[in-house]
Amino acid sequence: MVRITKVHTGAGDTGKTSLLDGKRVGKEDLRVGVYGTIDEVNSQIGVVRMELNCPNYRRQENFEFSEEIDIKLGLIQQELFDIGGECSCSPGLLPPQMAVIGIEQCDRLVEEMDRWLLDLEPLTSFIMPTGSAPVATMHVARTITRRAERKVCEIIAAEGENAIRTEIICYLNRLSDWLFILGRWISFKNNEKEVLWTPLGKR
Repeated sequence: MVRITKVHTGAGDTGKTSLLDGKRVGKEDLRVGVYGTIDEVNSQIGVVRMELNCPNYRRQENFEFSEEIDIKLGLIQQELFDIGGECSCSPGLLPPQMAVIGIEQCDRLVEEMDRWLLDLEPLTSFIMPTGSAPVATMHVARTITRRAERKVCEIIAAEGENAIRTEIICYLNRLSDWLFILGRWISFKNNEKEVLWTPLGKR
């Protein structure tokens, strides 16, 4: 169990920080950028959960959001924390007792997406990132997830294909789709109209 007694250590006052394996690096280091961006995703999902549980949203007559979705989002937050920790050092230097995300978590995201897609009509255009507060904030989480994925690819380009496990890329790639489809599903369940992109020539 992690025990944190003091957050303000002062160890980062000179622009350096420690990775999971104890290595000191600059805060511009690619790995710091990855786990920092994953932390942003996690925080934004916290905002999504807050919006979904906001009393004003819950009072809507057509509100059909279930506690099950909040539980799923909470699990995603836990898994993102796992991924952030893993990305803070090279795979070969992870503590032997540290459990890591596997393909089963990636497959679970696909299974959940497939269930939601059964309720949704195929898209006829791209969706604008807007809507009710929960859906709009989910779009923000989706785009930050894409940025986290790109930063992981930067590490691989710089350090080689073994710098990050492929399961991490798989998870982030599927998570962005998961957030997109969940946002659509919540809109559908609450009879919220999606705003589609209209090409320039037709506007």
